[in-house]
Amino acid sequence: MDRYVVFGNPISHSKSPLIQRMFAEQTGKQLHYSTMLAPLENFTGCVNEFFRQGRGANITMPFKEHAYRLANRLTKRAQRTGAVNTLSKLVDGTLFGDNTDGVGLVRDLTVNAGFSLRGKHILLLGAGGAVRGVLEPLLAKQPTLLILANRTVEKAKLLVSLFNDINSVYACGFDSLLEPVDVIINATSVSMSEIVPPISGSLVKPGKTICYDMMYGKQSTAFCCWANKQGAAVVMDGLGMLVEQAAESFFFWHGVRPDTASVLAELR
Repeated sequence: MDRYVVFGNPISHSKSPLIQRMFAEQTGKQLHYSTMLAPLENFTGCVNEFFRQGRGANITMPFKEHAYRLANRLTKRAQRTGAVNTLSKLVDGTLFGDNTDGVGLVRDLTVNAGFSLRGKHILLLGAGGAVRGVLEPLLAKQPTLLILANRTVEKAKLLVSLFNDINSVYACGFDSLLEPVDVIINATSVSMSEIVPPISGSLVKPGKTICYDMMYGKQSTAFCCWANKQGAAVVMDGLGMLVEQAAESFFFWHGVRPDTASVLAELR
């Protein structure tokens, strides 16, 4: 039976094994999928040991940029983002890296929730590996403006420089944000610590702005609670993104696209 795994640190909270097992049952695939706590100081060794017999792996925080450097081949979207969340071992033993995060986020917003991003003003909070994976798919939906805000402005500017051929994206610090936007997406790592980025409530148009947290949990995240207090029209966590990016990974490995609606409904 082919072995698959999700690497992360921490990782015990991950729903990926459950999701992938549901996809496998749905499509008739035989596989074994588990979690693996990768040591911060030896991610490479851990991955190499798994792939002696393993077939594929998902990568979560904080290893996505490390996985990018580890892959022997990359999809075009992984090349541009500089981060990998899906690895597949090819017949010749090389590791093929992809990034399915952006596809997962966009599908959750546009297909599951039915929102159009075309012509919108989008604010993306953070500048880590999670942001790297979603920038290009968001820009492909042709928003009028995409603002990338981060505590360290230089890190945000470095990411924006990868898209200097697109005029509608720019970087700034949190303290520069004042004007309301149509969509706010929280991709900061502090969300895992239940901390809200230091942003003004004036960014939310009551009854109009969509607020999305890439994180999820049994309870509403701190960002989702903040968004509700500001009167956001719609507040979403990242569970749908998790399911959609997992489906894209499943397709990358097996060439079969599972149905996500039933899986997401069961998880909810």
